[in-house]
Amino acid sequence: MATGTTTKERLERLINAKKQLEAQISKNGQILAANDNVGMSGPLVDSEGFPRNDIDIYQVRQARQTIICLQNDHKELMNQIQTLLNQYHSEIATTDPELVNRASALDLDSDRSPGGANIADLAPARAIVVVNLVSPDSPAEKAGLCVGDAILRFGSINSNNFKGDLAQIGEVVRNMQNQNVQLKVKRAEQQLDLILVPKTWSGRGLLGCNIVLPPEAMEH
Repeated sequence: MATGTTTKERLERLINAKKQLEAQISKNGQILAANDNVGMSGPLVDSEGFPRNDIDIYQVRQARQTIICLQNDHKELMNQIQTLLNQYHSEIATTDPELVNRASALDLDSDRSPGGANIADLAPARAIVVVNLVSPDSPAEKAGLCVGDAILRFGSINSNNFKGDLAQIGEVVRNMQNQNVQLKVKRAEQQLDLILVPKTWSGRGLLGCNIVLPPEAMEH
């Protein structure tokens, strides 16, 4: 059992490292949000090709580069965590099969381990909606959203409390107009933390994107 304990301790250290990385990504994301919510792809020059004077271009470039590096580190860390998580489950399966069920229900859902790390962060998050259209120059595009992105968390909404009703997200959008909404997005094998600011723009709505329920949700 000592080996299993060691694996769990290593898992907790990796989770804490993951949280620190995500905090740094969020901090740099806030820098981009403070600079007219320029996001990862917003223009740094004006319509005449001159450097924009309404944002701190150096600060934006630094934040973008830092986020890219941190996201690469985050991806590698998630791979390590997944490997270790599989090992942890294998170990407890050989010592106490019933513990596997408890680990799934508690450690990987809501329980906090003695070290303070929440292994719930490791549970495979389910997409609540998928982006199938992003309009140019919209708040969604400025936030960095792309067609095909699976949104795992939209502000306070996640797979645990989402009822499969898009109106639930619409309510968050209306209540959070001109405020930062934190998103967790899965793009290919990467999970990204983005900041979306719902607001009026030249197009329709407050987001400038279209979202639909994921295929698996529509099967039920």
